[in-house]
Amino acid sequence: MGKMKITCEEATTICTKSQYGEATLIDKIKVKLHFAMCKVCRRFSKQNSELSSVCALAKKYQEKHKCCLSEQDKALWKEKIKQLEKED
Repeated sequence: MGKMKITCEEATTICTKSQYGEATLIDKIKVKLHFAMCKVCRRFSKQNSELSSVCALAKKYQEKHKCCLSEQDKALWKEKIKQLEKED
């Protein structure tokens, strides 16, 4: 059982790897055991999954609707950047 025990840092790393299909079966078992004892890491995993889902939806929406800044918005941003550079 000692080899199966992992830290919170290891658990969050495995959780993230798992979302991208990069975690091994042993890693997944370790993280499940850790989640059984650690409420904080369980919450991190849930929130990380939700954030990934929202990002994926935003990406699909952007690709479908070809969303981008208008030329007017781009010019406005460029002007703001120039102003910030002058302040430095």
